[in-house]
Amino acid sequence: MPDRTKPLPQPTPETARFWEGTRQHELWMQRCGDCAQFYFYPRPFCRFCGGGNVEWRQLAGTGTLYSFVINHLPAPGFEAEAPYVIALVDVTEGPRMMTNLINVPATPEAITVGMPVRVVYRVMSSEITLP
Repeated sequence: MPDRTKPLPQPTPETARFWEGTRQHELWMQRCGDCAQFYFYPRPFCRFCGGGNVEWRQLAGTGTLYSFVINHLPAPGFEAEAPYVIALVDVTEGPRMMTNLINVPATPEAITVGMPVRVVYRVMSSEITLP
């Protein structure tokens, strides 16, 4: 049963396609049609060249762990999950995104920078599924 006490993201017009994809257990990110760069977080223009020729593409959902921290002092609504791992992941297609690592012990011995990761999805509500 989803935990309804956690703060959930609020989709905006710029992020709606991302959240539609996660509800379908797919990872979608924007790609610039001018410079061919993927980027995250969603926005109406390319963060690299400033171009407005933006398209959405489905990604493989794989990547490499770039960095992490094990959080022992949780934010409100996340107390039951502490400790938990906050991570930066280099997505296979290029962008770096912040996420949580799950399905791995929250210990330094279990987590290695450079380890391969893949997205899994957590249904939080009828509108929000977290990658």
